[in-house]
Amino acid sequence: MNWDWDKLQEKRQKQQGAQPPRPPHEPEPETEPREDEPRRARRSDFGGGRPSFGDNPFKKLSQLKPPRGKAVWLVGLAVLGLWLLSGIYIINPDEQGVVLRFGQYNRAEGPGPHYAWPVPIESVYKPQVTQVLRSEVGFRSVGQAATFQQGQLRTIPEEASMLTGDENIVNVQFSVQYKINDPVQYLFNVSAPTALVRNAAEAAMREVIGNSQIDSAITDGKLQIQSEATQLLQTILDRYGAGIRVLAVQLQDVHPPREVIDAFKDVASAREDKSRIINEAEAYRNELLPKARGQAAALRNEAQAYTATRVRAAVFPSFALVWPSNCASVSLTEMIAVSPSRTSSPLRFSSLSLRML
Repeated sequence: MNWDWDKLQEKRQKQQGAQPPRPPHEPEPETEPREDEPRRARRSDFGGGRPSFGDNPFKKLSQLKPPRGKAVWLVGLAVLGLWLLSGIYIINPDEQGVVLRFGQYNRAEGPGPHYAWPVPIESVYKPQVTQVLRSEVGFRSVGQAATFQQGQLRTIPEEASMLTGDENIVNVQFSVQYKINDPVQYLFNVSAPTALVRNAAEAAMREVIGNSQIDSAITDGKLQIQSEATQLLQTILDRYGAGIRVLAVQLQDVHPPREVIDAFKDVASAREDKSRIINEAEAYRNELLPKARGQAAALRNEAQAYTATRVRAAVFPSFALVWPSNCASVSLTEMIAVSPSRTSSPLRFSSLSLRML
């Protein structure tokens, strides 16, 4: 009976992870209380000790033996095949591939499927060379491109305020449209191409506005300003080797500062009134001058006719022709008449036409 009790105690001791039982006559040594003793006591109060999870799993993992022989070769070939297959890539029609080998430019690839040595030997960049990019100066569009609506703009005063050639301040808001011309230069010559385009466009526009008058910038000189800014911006980007081709510079809004805009509106209204009055005067002149020219021509013709009649009467005082009533005119190919006052001076008339009224 004692043997069965000892066996039961030993089994419980193994489940609880404790030391094997001692004989009843041997006193239990004094030991320091462990930190987990209260927790273990609470678990034993509920009728059981800590469940056994078996041996340490890390110990079992360390006992695993690596594969040998053919298994090693198969695993190595599979990993090598997957690594080599990762070098296959496809370039879309609007892209151009730029391949680097160990960080240095190696080649450029066109659209279609291609192969490059996987990382870390070669790497591939795919810039979109046909996409038209847009940079805004003096304002920012609110919302994404898909949800953009006209009029949803946020003004940037520090970019928009510019000084004109006649020392006036004007707010200029414009956008730049550009494309990637050289992918290699675009990727490696500049670190922030978008910021470069915005800063260069602002510098070019400030120079052009500084050489223009405020009246020209606000009214009829916008096309010339856009053309000059486009050429100057392209020159600046080529100087940096950015690989960017500028398509257009478009002025969105050009207006005086808010503090003086009312005065500029009054000036603009006065100019419009001046132009309207000039146009009305020119219209009146164009209407009056043709009538005056017609009347002058009529008076001139009457005077010439009267002069011809008087001269003819003075040259032929006794010359008279009587024509039938149904005869309107007569043509003489050649007629010689002798004047009564000058009988010695013959007068010759060729193709003379006399018209009876």
